[in-house]
Amino acid sequence: MDSGQVEVRSSKIPRHVAIIMDGNGRWAKQRNRPRFYGHRAGVEAVEEILQACTNAGVQVLTLFAFSSENWHRPSQEVQLLMDLFKSALSSRLDRLQEWNVRLRIIGDRNGLSEELRSEIAKAEALTATNKGITLVVAANYGGRWDITQAAKQVAVKVENKQMTSDSITPEVFAAHLSIADLPEPDLFIRTGGEQRVSNFLLWQLAYTEFYFTDILWPDFDKTAFAVAIETFLQRERRFGRTSDQVESFHRV
Repeated sequence: MDSGQVEVRSSKIPRHVAIIMDGNGRWAKQRNRPRFYGHRAGVEAVEEILQACTNAGVQVLTLFAFSSENWHRPSQEVQLLMDLFKSALSSRLDRLQEWNVRLRIIGDRNGLSEELRSEIAKAEALTATNKGITLVVAANYGGRWDITQAAKQVAVKVENKQMTSDSITPEVFAAHLSIADLPEPDLFIRTGGEQRVSNFLLWQLAYTEFYFTDILWPDFDKTAFAVAIETFLQRERRFGRTSDQVESFHRV
């Protein structure tokens, strides 16, 4: 791992950071290169932010790699993105092992090629016992899809009399979402200047702190990440409580 550290107060560091990596195409266009050039540069940026998260003590990093809406992009770009995803899984697997990273892929795998599904299964299996940061990559993922598939699971259990409709609580429902076993995101970052969540982790972002930056993803480095973390540390997270209640809680 890179020796550069993000200076933070460890007791308040976000356990889970979620990022929409926006701006690859515009980054390439600024350099008079094809959009795919920006996507390849974006893969390199992932490694630096993964290192920065590990150095800061972040437990989970979730990246929005390909949304369920991205299929509407030109077919050539979609195919190139899928090829890039597959090659990145293969070429960087040894590095993930070296860094003790546990890899998880979330999303509707039915829309992915058999070859890509095979690479995903291989990478997840090989890193499953790693004890370092968990890297979650959302591919063919949408927040509405996630909520819908959870609702279907709950409905089947009700139909099979494994539970009753009265027993369904937010906690019971949330247990059927894609990352139910992980802490919900504390910090959501979107690069590239847009200020929306774009169907990403809709349920899980309910109490997440948002940070938007104009920096395009390939230029979002560990220094930019440190700024986002410092901004997060300045915020008071009340979760419905008053400021006095939060202060009393921290004094206990």
